Amino acid sequence: MTTELPLLRPDTQLYIYYIEGVIPANYPIVTDNFAGNWVEDNFSFLFFTQPSPDQVAQIVDDCGGLKLIDEYEMSYAEWQGGTVEPVKIGRFIINPTWIKASPAENEISLTLDSGVVFGNGNHATTQTCLEAIDIACSGKKVTSMLDLGTGTGILAVAAANLGCQHIVAVDFNYLAAQTALRNVRLNGLEDRVIVVNGRAEEHIAGPTDLLVANIHYDVMKKIVASDGFLKQKWFVLSGLLTTQAEKIVDQLRNLPVLILKRWNQDQVWHTILGITRNG
Repeated sequence: MTTELPLLRPDTQLYIYYIEGVIPANYPIVTDNFAGNWVEDNFSFLFFTQPSPDQVAQIVDDCGGLKLIDEYEMSYAEWQGGTVEPVKIGRFIINPTWIKASPAENEISLTLDSGVVFGNGNHATTQTCLEAIDIACSGKKVTSMLDLGTGTGILAVAAANLGCQHIVAVDFNYLAAQTALRNVRLNGLEDRVIVVNGRAEEHIAGPTDLLVANIHYDVMKKIVASDGFLKQKWFVLSGLLTTQAEKIVDQLRNLPVLILKRWNQDQVWHTILGITRNG
């Protein structure tokens, strides 16, 4: 994950190319105006800060089996759904790279560049995960954390600021892992947070003080069913819709764990905080 992506500002224009087929993560796109390659199922979305039809045509030709379906243009502010301002969540103030809000006493200031990855602090699951992590870390005994589905890395960065010394942040999406690594560096936390591009279910085996999984249900149920789940002390499970959350709770009822708190944001998104017998 060595490619440096450009810092985006609200007035940055984005040129997005919607492509059928997967452009490999290791395909070299070396240009200052390349902002990322988001892969979703069997589709790729290429982001540039300048019109790049010739380069996209070359990529499609090089990789084979690809087809340009459509292209879009919008500002970065439009991509983010409006003006990007500092977000206050509990004790945390999440600042974009171009604004630095001054924290009050006991508040924690974080810098976040979400790039073209979703996860700028406004989503309900991010907010409840931050609250749950703050609770888990309040006793100052949580020193290690596994962050599965890290996205922009916001939860890992927050936990490091709460005192976690050893954090592994995992995301299967290569662009998300790139973005998380950038945010670790922006906050000067390279000595505490390791970012891994990989599958969440392949990184659950080792014990940690805190497991955070804000992730798809299909992956979540495998994590909870794994032998490694009970090696964790605290757990925060999120990204769940109502029926999915109930299925996870049913799984937890058959395990030696204690659910400490549940959040139900907007009657849609659910987050679960608990401890295992090792907690």
